[in-house]
Amino acid sequence: MFERIAELAIRRSRLILVVAVVAVALMGAAGAGAFGKLLGGGYDDPASQSSRAEEVIDEKFGGETNLVLLVRTSEGRVDAPAADRSGRALVADLKKDQNLENVISYWDTDSPSLRSEDGRQAMVLAHVKGEGTERDEHAKSVIDAYAGSYEDTLTIKAGGGAAVTSEMGKQSEEDLVLAEAIAVPLTLILLLVVFGSLVSALLPLVIGIIAIMGTFAELYFLGSVTDVSVFAINLTTALGLGLGIDYALLMVSRFREQLAAGASVDDAVRQTMSTAGRTIAFSAATVAAALGALMVFPQYFLRSFGYAGVGVVAIAAVSTLFVMPALFVVLGHRVNSGRMPWVKTNRAGTRAPMWGRLARTVMRRPALTALPVLAVLLLAAGPLLGITFGTPDERVLPEDANSRQVSAVLQADFAGNDDAALHVVLDRSVAKDPLQSYAVTLSELDDVVRVEASTGTYADGKSTPPGPANAALGRPDAQQLNVVSTLTPKSDEAQSLVDEVRNIAAPAGAHSLVGGTDAVLVDSKDSIAGRLPLAVALVAVTTFILLFLFTGSVVQPVRALALNLVSLGATLGVMTWIFQDGHLSSLLGFTAQPMDVSMTVLMFCIAFGLSMDYEVFVTSRIKELHEAGEDNESAVANGLGHTGRIVSAAACLLAVSFFAFGTAKLSFMQMFGLGSGLAILIDAVAVRGVLVPAAMRLLGRSAWYAPPFLRTFHARYGLSESGPQAVATPEPTPADESLYVKNSTEV
Repeated sequence: MFERIAELAIRRSRLILVVAVVAVALMGAAGAGAFGKLLGGGYDDPASQSSRAEEVIDEKFGGETNLVLLVRTSEGRVDAPAADRSGRALVADLKKDQNLENVISYWDTDSPSLRSEDGRQAMVLAHVKGEGTERDEHAKSVIDAYAGSYEDTLTIKAGGGAAVTSEMGKQSEEDLVLAEAIAVPLTLILLLVVFGSLVSALLPLVIGIIAIMGTFAELYFLGSVTDVSVFAINLTTALGLGLGIDYALLMVSRFREQLAAGASVDDAVRQTMSTAGRTIAFSAATVAAALGALMVFPQYFLRSFGYAGVGVVAIAAVSTLFVMPALFVVLGHRVNSGRMPWVKTNRAGTRAPMWGRLARTVMRRPALTALPVLAVLLLAAGPLLGITFGTPDERVLPEDANSRQVSAVLQADFAGNDDAALHVVLDRSVAKDPLQSYAVTLSELDDVVRVEASTGTYADGKSTPPGPANAALGRPDAQQLNVVSTLTPKSDEAQSLVDEVRNIAAPAGAHSLVGGTDAVLVDSKDSIAGRLPLAVALVAVTTFILLFLFTGSVVQPVRALALNLVSLGATLGVMTWIFQDGHLSSLLGFTAQPMDVSMTVLMFCIAFGLSMDYEVFVTSRIKELHEAGEDNESAVANGLGHTGRIVSAAACLLAVSFFAFGTAKLSFMQMFGLGSGLAILIDAVAVRGVLVPAAMRLLGRSAWYAPPFLRTFHARYGLSESGPQAVATPEPTPADESLYVKNSTEV
């Protein structure tokens, strides 16, 4: 297949490039509308009890409170004459707003729970209508209209779920712009350093642009038919640029190597496709398999990264396999044009003696060199023993974000946090006495401040008559009860309260559903934990099968999986130490909190996939040399000598794309960027440089073992580095080696 693609590129190179330009233009036109189709949120399981409770509340009670307006008087108390008049006018305006429903406030209920303990602040609760982008637009409209000063008497700040989602979306766009403003120029500079020529340095950017534009178009069409998270854009840009560089770097390096060895342009294209092209196809398959596992989760936040990840990998690979050889044919030896001033030789080989010497040193004393590295990685993984999980809330925003400030005030200055209340829904009409008995039982739970029901408000087993707000909690075919506590939202105690409320039997004949912020967290953790074994199994099995088909060995896949788990454990341990335990929080500017469960799963899949990317890069060259007759140790040393610089350069370039997100002000995006970048560097240096040669030396000939029946299977169905006869690349003389060391900018 790869030979046929090479021949097509040789015969129809200009046609392929014209088609590519037209395709990119069409994809760019479609992808421009992606941002309008993508949604915030998506952290909950649609089939969970909390989601079903939210659906019933939306259908029968006008929706859960998702907007809190914190109103403060400029002087005096909120029930002083001037503040009272302005407050009632504000509530009247809000009730007329077509974007809102279920508007409840202190001024029309006189509920003490909606007034701060010092009397200077009051809450207005409301539900923003709509779903997805429509709700986000409605929330922005309301916030823009009312936040700030009102009648020179009141000051208003917006909080609640809708406000948090709105601010997260806005902050995400700002973070993305800043990250790309940092990553793109740095990447171009590094590409010039790595390649030493302007033309070669620009080729990876071509593939990156195609991958990003194509995935934007994919997200636009998917966003038109299903829910897709806006944060998929961040992954698309980082991974599209990074993989474009990875794949193009491998192709350009192999092509230049063949040209330097005296091959014609056409023969260099053929050999490049039969070796590097085949490697890229397998690499893309392993990365896509890891990211595709995200689609087993019901949360569209995670599924969206699966959509974007598989799409960007596939488009990057396909464009590399078709567009890059066509560019080689058109450019020919001009691929080395625009040589940088510091490059003193045109030699374009990929051999890096340093990596070969490192491999030989490791293999002389495999245990002595590998054990210290392994010990450091296991020590770095230590914080995982104390890991806890949560979901994103206002604390991921900067401290000056309005919604975060509102949440802090509600917890500190109000008797219970209405915004974080548990919402209990009974699916049918319930008589007054059983409903009262149920509400009394709920109110007697530890840390519960009050329970609001249609029959009244209950605290410590005692009731007060119903007010205007209570009447809205009863329907002919359903009842809603709000359980307000003093507990910190998403704390272990708050999550335990969810279980306690769910364990209390509903009135006879009724079925209860418990929703609210803490219930969503409990259900999300349970949902992800339930699907995680399937996702891990899919990643492991598909990786094993692909690596077996690639190598013909059953030992190589096991070795690769084991080393990947070690490097991933170290990465996640360091992220736990930083973002959960709070180390470096003052430097990075975030608030320590439990690890975001969705982002941790995402980081695992991305880091695993990219580790397999470099695994295939290195193993392919080792296997090629082994099949050419070299013994195991020579194949490993020479294989790393040829690929070490490619892998290290690709890792640095890809890490820059991810590390740029370390500048984000959303803490979970910081974790995503820093964690992914760290995982890439650990894998490229510690694993590929030390642990792989040590493991290969200890395994010896058994590294390539497979049972006879699997060898027969692989001989028939496996893929090998066959194809046109490779052009021999002369081994460097001692003078050459000094030249390579001197000119380390040459790939």
